[in-house]
Amino acid sequence: MDWRKSGSSSNIESGSGGGGGFGFGGGRMGIGGLIVLALIGWVFFKNPLALLDQGSSSSLSGGQTSGQTQASAAVDCQHPSSEQIDFICHIVGSTEQTWSAIFQAKGMTYVDPKLHLFTGGVNTACGGATTAVGPFYCPGDQKVYLDVAFFQQLQDELHSSGDFARAYVIAHEIGHHVQKLTGVFDQVKQWQRQGQPMDGANGLSVRQELQADCYAGVWANHSQRELNWLQPGDVEEALNAASHIGDDTLQQQAQGRVRPDTFTHGTSAQRVKWFKTGFSSGDMDQCNTFAGTP
Repeated sequence: MDWRKSGSSSNIESGSGGGGGFGFGGGRMGIGGLIVLALIGWVFFKNPLALLDQGSSSSLSGGQTSGQTQASAAVDCQHPSSEQIDFICHIVGSTEQTWSAIFQAKGMTYVDPKLHLFTGGVNTACGGATTAVGPFYCPGDQKVYLDVAFFQQLQDELHSSGDFARAYVIAHEIGHHVQKLTGVFDQVKQWQRQGQPMDGANGLSVRQELQADCYAGVWANHSQRELNWLQPGDVEEALNAASHIGDDTLQQQAQGRVRPDTFTHGTSAQRVKWFKTGFSSGDMDQCNTFAGTP
């Protein structure tokens, strides 16, 4: 992946510390006796409500919780301190260009999110989190949070390496920001209040995560058409990452059995399917995972 072809973002910031009080809000850990070594893999891309130690469930609809936001400083993407930071700046820059164009074509305005880099732990508008959470999006402050060390865990523990696999991680979280801007978080909250379940094979959480996968594919389609930056094997890297983070695969590895009633992200096959749907169509309207069987 020739990732330097894209422009750099100016919306990267950093700041670490805190992260105290991390928990799985409301006891929604789901799998129960999950072994520690599988924890990082299981919570990969977890819904913010299940990830963060919230003071209020209003975070799903974008309201502030009792969490303290993290002090931050802008990252200089024009003079990045490492190749990893340079990579992140370019990928986020590409998502900004892609989604701005898509929104403009639909008569909407895309508001760039911030991507916050941290080490160890972080405080957010959705609550406190530690590195073990993996990358996540907080709708309360419209930021993506990422500990760069996760990319090494992606390779070592989830057997997914390569530039495009890492880009897929970022694009998925940006997909959640697209959901925030288009009202999906508010709609999910409303459905939840009406009694629709969050967890389970047909749950709202699964549908929301699969839509973010589809949006990652939409970004990949548009960025490739704009920049022609993918190389042989790149798409396979993203599909390999998706195939390793399905609920069924992670549960089988963690506890030797699969429990569809506890699914939060969808199966490996579903995650691959929806990324492919977005990538092949380039059309966010094809990403309605809330209709029919996901």
